Amino acid sequence: MVSVVAPRVESLSSSGIQSIPREYVRPQEELASIGDVFEEEKKHEGPQVPTIDLKDIESEDPLVRERCHEELRKAATDWGVMHLVNHSIPDDLTERVKKAGEEFFNLPVEEKEKYANDQGSGKIQGYGSKLANNASGQLEWEDYFFHLVFPEDKRDMSIWPKTPSDYTVATKEYAKLLRQLATKILSALSISLGLEEGRLEKEVGGLEEMLLQMKINYYPKCPQPELALGVEAHTDVSALTFILHNMVPGLQLFYEGKWVTAKCVPNSIIMHIGDTIEILSNGKYKSILHRGLVNKEKVRISWAVFCEPPKEKIILKPLPELVTEAEPALFPPRTFAQHIQHKLFRKSQDASK
Repeated sequence: MVSVVAPRVESLSSSGIQSIPREYVRPQEELASIGDVFEEEKKHEGPQVPTIDLKDIESEDPLVRERCHEELRKAATDWGVMHLVNHSIPDDLTERVKKAGEEFFNLPVEEKEKYANDQGSGKIQGYGSKLANNASGQLEWEDYFFHLVFPEDKRDMSIWPKTPSDYTVATKEYAKLLRQLATKILSALSISLGLEEGRLEKEVGGLEEMLLQMKINYYPKCPQPELALGVEAHTDVSALTFILHNMVPGLQLFYEGKWVTAKCVPNSIIMHIGDTIEILSNGKYKSILHRGLVNKEKVRISWAVFCEPPKEKIILKPLPELVTEAEPALFPPRTFAQHIQHKLFRKSQDASK
């Protein structure tokens, strides 16, 4: 039996429809906050996502290094999201990763379908679109490609795009360097909590067990962008998330009760603190609510890499050193898999209210 595939959002977008199908229209209470993303990006008043310069993260000079760690700590505590510059990953490599992803998504839909995932049978890697599995039956205006990129021994190369030929080479190299960057960030975040520098990395699985999952999000042009979202409001379950994009705005952060649109900062990598680090730090570092807007004029593409602990092997809970009588544990112990289930359950409850 062939499973019925919902049309890809790209196919809907290129079919020439003037109005979007009902299941893509957001609920009334959400619509009031969805504006024109290009207008939103031009706004300079109000809070802005911080930019953190990592040039000195491993400086020999302890004062210079501490200043960098302090900037990172402030951004992780206050926002939980930031633009990283001087992140040590060569710009020509990030450009190659983006070019390869764009070329893959420029292939005809039927070509991409050869890589289709099958969520029903648990085959989550590959090309896909969101299924209406939530209680509201809502869909998001995006297609995506999802696969594990690190550690090497856990990759399934059979699912990686064969076209363009540079896809595999560039993505492997990027994953390797991103894994090194994750270590530097986790070290600095550990030190800022008064912990041993290797502590957070160890708690999320270390080199052997921490997984890097790449999701290329493809947001086609949308005829009614004021009614839809590319990705609905959520926090990341990961430890850290690193994001590249094609310089088209779309990311919004819910900060101090308002949606703030992230600017497009050249040669930066956006980094989110995910729920995993929020839990381990007992809420000192924030996992911020965020969403993605779409637009009529330009396709937006982002490359998110989620750094995740293993699903079952580690119990996530606030680290004992960070729990006191004055600051009791804010989160119960759960495995990563249980945390994900808990979030899905809460979401389905909210949707059925």
